Amino acid sequence: MFIVGLLGWWYGAGWRERAQMIGERLMKAYDFFSLDLLLKTLFAPFRQISAGKIRGGLDAQIRAFFDRLLSRCIGATVRLIMLIVGTVWTTILAVLGLIEGILWLFVPLLPIIGAVMFAIGWVPHAGL
Repeated sequence: MFIVGLLGWWYGAGWRERAQMIGERLMKAYDFFSLDLLLKTLFAPFRQISAGKIRGGLDAQIRAFFDRLLSRCIGATVRLIMLIVGTVWTTILAVLGLIEGILWLFVPLLPIIGAVMFAIGWVPHAGL
């Protein structure tokens, strides 16, 4: 009865808890990198406080335009790098979560496999 209860938990509530943990891990990574916010503000100026209108002559307006343009290019570069890093990390976590979920299914079979290997007399190869 104990084994039936254990397997019932493993493939029922335990499986749901494991899937929830994997999902939370993915959401934490997504939130840590703020991928949606980085995408929305990709071409926003980078740490430029005075990005508003500039009053003055044509030379001051052209200088301000190129300052804002440079700030936007720097911001887009930094945000794009962070988007790539965040996407790669989230993808790695998703693949590892998938592997973890698949391994979760087979862990209860390991004692049975070990007992069968013991019964047939299998010994791991010692090498040299």
